[in-house]
Amino acid sequence: MPYEWLPTGPDEARLHAWPHRSLSQRGFVWFLGLTAGLIAVPLVGILGSPVVWALLPFLLATIAAIWFALRKNGRDRDIVEDLTLSRDRVTLVRHGPKGHRQDWETNPYWLRVTLHKTGGPVPNYLTLKGEGREVELGAFLSEDERIALKDELLRRLPR
Repeated sequence: MPYEWLPTGPDEARLHAWPHRSLSQRGFVWFLGLTAGLIAVPLVGILGSPVVWALLPFLLATIAAIWFALRKNGRDRDIVEDLTLSRDRVTLVRHGPKGHRQDWETNPYWLRVTLHKTGGPVPNYLTLKGEGREVELGAFLSEDERIALKDELLRRLPR
């Protein structure tokens, strides 16, 4: 699962969550290299012809567009959520793309963990509510992962 409970003290629990990343850095290099190689295969038959120079800019632009799209997707998935549960405070820090940071905290006494089966932007939408503000948790997780996270979260909440 793309989240883990980090080791902390006896009176504290810390959750670290991130989106799925199906393409690693090594996979990115392999994919781009293979794509460039397969795109270049038709050029072998026309090597030495002036047609190569007419097609080459388009092929290079295609490879550059693929590189740009995959990099942008990777940057947009640079999301990390850190939830800290302690006896006196619950804190959620969301580090988004481009260094955007959002903080939320509440008293655990007033905290409500809600799993919205319907009515949210995704099925089984997980939210935390406290001190008049409701925030989402793990919107990038799958439905089953949000359900499992809710159960784990309720077990770890200090009561």
